[in-house]
Amino acid sequence: MQSVRGLAFATLAAGALLVAGIPVLMAQDEDDERRPGVPPRPLPDGPMLFDSAEYGRIQVVVVARGLEHPWGMAFLPEGGLLVTERVGRLRLVAGGRLHPAPVGGVPPVQTRGIRGLMDVALHPDFAENRLVYLTYTKPYEDEGTVALARGRLDDHVLHDVDDLLIVDPPGVGGSRIAFGPDGMLYMTVGGAFQASSSGLRAQDPNDHVGKVLRLRDDGSAPADNPFAGLPDHKPEIYSLGHRNQQGLTFHPDTGELWASEHAPQGGDEVNVIKAGGNYGWPTVSYSREYSGDRISQSPWRDGMELPAILWVPSIGPSGLTFYDGDRFPDWRGNLFAGSLRFGSMPRTGHLERIVLNEQGEELRREWLLMELRQRIRDVRQAPDGFLYVLTDADDGALLRIEPAE
Repeated sequence: MQSVRGLAFATLAAGALLVAGIPVLMAQDEDDERRPGVPPRPLPDGPMLFDSAEYGRIQVVVVARGLEHPWGMAFLPEGGLLVTERVGRLRLVAGGRLHPAPVGGVPPVQTRGIRGLMDVALHPDFAENRLVYLTYTKPYEDEGTVALARGRLDDHVLHDVDDLLIVDPPGVGGSRIAFGPDGMLYMTVGGAFQASSSGLRAQDPNDHVGKVLRLRDDGSAPADNPFAGLPDHKPEIYSLGHRNQQGLTFHPDTGELWASEHAPQGGDEVNVIKAGGNYGWPTVSYSREYSGDRISQSPWRDGMELPAILWVPSIGPSGLTFYDGDRFPDWRGNLFAGSLRFGSMPRTGHLERIVLNEQGEELRREWLLMELRQRIRDVRQAPDGFLYVLTDADDGALLRIEPAE
């Protein structure tokens, strides 16, 4: 076995790109190639051993390689899992192998810049109806827009694929989906990037961007949504005032919905999502613009929700999951958040473990996998009780975290 230790931090600020005139952190690490600092580190072939502060030794195994910027994953009841690649492919990993052919039937995806195929979720009755849900950037004029699609998986092909929701007005940003204990589908729509322009969309109740949506399994809005029936309000909206949410999970005991979202610099958040809640962006924020200017002079005001967890500097939070399995009994109730990079520094991504008290309040944090120098795009607990992680790279990988023997 191979033991990996040590992590140095680069001392140069990360680059940014313009998407529809909006400065956002680069979605890939192309900028790293032209900067000195921490060199890349390839994943080894054999298992890797790491120390954990409150568990002891853990082992990380590469389950599959050759995934091009994987984004989301969903575990199949018959074994294996589906993985999305941002470039527009849906892949099957089964028996510890990546199927050589992509799953057919995925709708056309716009993949320029941060756009692409994003999350995947299975219907609660998937074993009977085989329904798969995808969020992706739908080609629309020049910029595209986020959409939710559904298809039936059979013989490695999605059949009868339809768009259930198309973001209106058009918007491009991150999107996660998850079915809740109430049987409804919850969907994040990011893209409210720039505080002075697109960020204002997050406060507009007649705009899907910068919101969490609550949908029936056919994409329609439930009648008990908090803004249903109100004029000039999108009936699908469940909460508002978000910038760009890239993590979504339900608390296994309380059933509460938790979501993580990116700020520009500092002020990344995890929020406990309440029906009708306003989470403040861009009216209030702990963050700064990429220029260094403050987003707001106040981090909170009456009528807006405070974050449950806050990062300063930013970590670029991605996938989010609670652990409630048997493989790591000391980690039960812990929240795991993927990190793309720390403080805008290249190759500082990691997996963050957050310990909470019984009221869901933060007690302490631990960084895991930082020695790998990988962007962590997603983290999920598998039915076998292990944690699975996706690394975001041209040659991305699916990793499994398990107790060391």
